[in-house]
Amino acid sequence: MTHAWHDVTPGEKLPIEFTAVIEIPRGSSVKYELDKETGLLRLDRMLHSAVYYPANYGFIPQTLAEDDDPLDVLVLCQEPVDPLTLVEARAIGLMTMIDSGKKDHKVLAIATHDPEFNPFYEASELPPHRLSMIRRFFQDYKILEGKSVEVDDLTSAKTAFPVILESLERYSTSRRRGFR
Repeated sequence: MTHAWHDVTPGEKLPIEFTAVIEIPRGSSVKYELDKETGLLRLDRMLHSAVYYPANYGFIPQTLAEDDDPLDVLVLCQEPVDPLTLVEARAIGLMTMIDSGKKDHKVLAIATHDPEFNPFYEASELPPHRLSMIRRFFQDYKILEGKSVEVDDLTSAKTAFPVILESLERYSTSRRRGFR
């Protein structure tokens, strides 16, 4: 059986373009999360607030972020994408949160095969309201759980590139040391 985190190749045009594994479709209030042991998705929780994911949400395979999970990615496209679907994506920005005291980076990307979003290369090219909705979602989605997060503004694509490369290197180093 293929493991979504370990066996899927992240791509050949890194860090600009990559393969994303979708966990949560745009519009969902269900929080699925990668089960690191099996590579399947586990139902983590139903969101407590009356909010929904503003983009398809997933991760870049063979990455390890500072929060000890695969690097998160929000993939903008016209339609919700089914969980465990592989999507060719291009980074257009980065949003950093502090969640439970740890940095939690979110790469903002577009689906390269979507003609509506393919022309975008920078988050700043998107309508400002869409960027506000994305940021607001992450500010609000844990409030009714009694948790708070700090959310920085979205930054440019070039700020995402070193985060992606560092996450790929962190994964490789951890994998060589026997992490699974």
